Parts: sequence; C-alpha cells; structure tokens
Amino acid sequence: MLDIKITKNTAPKAKPADESQLGFAKIFTDHMFLMDYAEGQGWHDPRIVPYAPFQMDPATVVFHYAQELFEGLKAYRTADNKIQLFRPECNGQRMQDSSDRMCIPTVPVDDFVQAVKALVEVEKDWVPHIDGASLYIRPFVIATDVGLGVHASKHYTFCIICAPSGAYYAEGIDPIRIYVEDEYIRAAPGLTGFTKCGGNYAASIKAGELAEQKGFAQVLWLDGVEKKYVEEVGSMNIMFKIDGKVYTAACTGTVLPGVTRRSCIELLKDWGYEVVEGPLAIANVMKAGHEGKLEEVFGTGTAAVISPVKELDWKGDKVFINNGVIGPVTQKLYDTMTGMQWGRIPDTKGWIVPVC
Repeated sequence: MLDIKITKNTAPKAKPADESQLGFAKIFTDHMFLMDYAEGQGWHDPRIVPYAPFQMDPATVVFHYAQELFEGLKAYRTADNKIQLFRPECNGQRMQDSSDRMCIPTVPVDDFVQAVKALVEVEKDWVPHIDGASLYIRPFVIATDVGLGVHASKHYTFCIICAPSGAYYAEGIDPIRIYVEDEYIRAAPGLTGFTKCGGNYAASIKAGELAEQKGFAQVLWLDGVEKKYVEEVGSMNIMFKIDGKVYTAACTGTVLPGVTRRSCIELLKDWGYEVVEGPLAIANVMKAGHEGKLEEVFGTGTAAVISPVKELDWKGDKVFINNGVIGPVTQKLYDTMTGMQWGRIPDTKGWIVPVC
C-alpha cells in the first residue's frame, strides 16, 4: 500500500458556477497525484500536491521520443451524495499492458486504484452534482530522462489530474455522423494500436480534422493492412447490430481494449445477444445498411459512454441507421451503464468501487 503524502492547496480555485456549461476537460481541479520512478529504486514518493505546471528540461526525452502513456476514467456523484468509480482496476491493468509495450515500468494495479481513490477523495467537492456530468480522471506516465537518444528512459513520472466534465460530444446522446477513413491508418499489426499512448492519437488528428471539415463527428478507422475491415472510431470502440447479432472488432493488437467495450459485451451476452468479435468488412456493413439489416451502430468509450451513430459515409456511399434515432439496444446499454455509474440502478456486476 502506498504511503501517500498530502499537501493541500492554500489558494483553491472557484468551483464552476454553472455545471451545465462545463464542456469536456476544460478546467482542472486544485490538486494532482505524483509519483516518481528511478532505475534501481522503483516507484517512490507518492504524493498529492497543488495542481501546477511541470518544470522540465527541453531535452527531456518524452518531448523527443514520445515514451508516454495515459488512461481515462471517471468519478460519479450519486443522488445520495456518494462518490464512486467504475471498474478502475480495468484501467490499472490496461495501463500495465500499455507500459509493457512502451518499455515503461508498471504501476501495480492496487497502487493505481489507491492513487485514483485518494486524489478523488481530496477533490470530492469538484465532482459535479448535475445529471450526466462527472469528474474525468486522467492518469499518465512520462519518461523524464534528460538527453537525446532512442532508448528507454531510466526515470519516469506518474501523474493523475482531474477535470469536472459534461458530455464529450456537444450532441450528447443524439446520434452522430461518422466518416469512414480509407486513406490514412491508425494502427497496424505489431505497432502500438492496443496501447493508450499519445502517438496513436497524434496519428489520428489529420483524418479527424478532415472529417470535421466535412461535418462528421468522428472517423471510423479501417485495418492498416488491407484497409478493408472496421476497427475503431477515433475516441471509441464501435459496434454494429446486423440482423440481430452484434459485431465488433477483436482486440488482437490494433484495437484499444476499451473498458466500456468489455462491459457492453458482458451486458449484451447477459441479455441473450450473440456478440461476434472478429473481422467485419466495411463493404459488408454498407451492404447490410442498404439492405435494411444494419439495425444499430454505436460507439463505446469512457468519455462518451455510448454514442449512437446515424450515418456512415464510405467513399461517398452513405447509409443511414434507424431513421437517425437511437436504437433500443443502444438506449438500453446507455441507460444501464449510466444507471450503474451514477447509482440510479443496482450494480449487479460488481463494477462499482466506492470512494467516499
């Protein structure tokens, strides 16, 4: 167990006056968690301190060789004013998997969860009170050696920051339009697609900007080898309900193993749906759409939770899903996930972790 030292901010910020106008991760709380790593010493000096800028040498290797990773999860305030987390151990395990690929020392899952809970407890007054808003939590690790050279760092900083946040998409739960990207790729076998590292997201920005210019909310990525099979959306995993079955890409190295994704799959199977995890050609998705068999499409992710899709555009060919309204399975998943997260319905899966 970590011995976390806490230094309180003596000049706390004013809390947002209107929580309905929070946006997503635009303002940050009064404190952050820090822990350092040195080769031969391991992780040490866990502490919660006032939120402040880092002072870093321009030759710090994270700036040059992108040895870093991050996670994302939320804290929720229930109607009876309790604060809780949703499956934080899954984020801790995924961070370990990302760390292994990025040659970063792993943080034990128990330590990860303890650090998150400790910071959220200190920042409990920042957890929003209104329905649909939450405290977004961003743990990340950066390499902090100073000097230029392409090799694993010997020093790292693990940091957690928090931001009270509203809906990820301005549309909220309203269905969104998605552009299918067929030129750029996000990931390829053997690379870092399954990790939550910044390089994956940097590589996605160009296509995302082009899609936004055309009026689309997100990009749907195809596989990096044949540009044939659907993989994931820029900030979410994605699922397709076709002729009664739910299809989604398998997590075989190029797709992020989302916590919301795995939770939705468990729920769908509980409800009797067949979930197929494997290759799904975009051509077959579009064909199903034109034949009226593409019943629902939805993204899954921590930030947006469940995001229904009303239109797919691939090379100018368009399909429209469920007359542009949220489908019944998508709605049930959203209601169930958010119901558990905000404590409106019982947690029958053991996914909720209380904080205070």
